[in-house]
Order: sequence, then structure tokens, then C-alpha cells
Amino acid sequence: MAKKTVATLQTSSKRLTKAIKMVKSPKSGSYTFMETILDPEHVNEWLSKK
Repeated sequence: MAKKTVATLQTSSKRLTKAIKMVKSPKSGSYTFMETILDPEHVNEWLSKK
């Protein structure tokens, strides 16, 4: 499973990070990409979830 932090985004008051995770489908075996924007402190937590 590939995981990568792509960009660090800044808004007026918060610092945000866009994270992309590649997930393998158990049914078909193909890979899909999940993207989310969240706090930098929560990125490793989100990437470690299955």
C-alpha cells in the first residue's frame, strides 16, 4: 500500500495537509486512491488506518 503526503496548504488561520492513500479493493483486486485534506497532526493516523 502506497501512502504519500502531497502538499501543505495554508488558509487564513489553519495549516492543512492533503494526503493521498492507495487502497486495494478486496473484491476486484484493483487499486483506488483516497484523498483527504486534514490537520498535519492527524495525517499519520489517517494513513495507518485500513
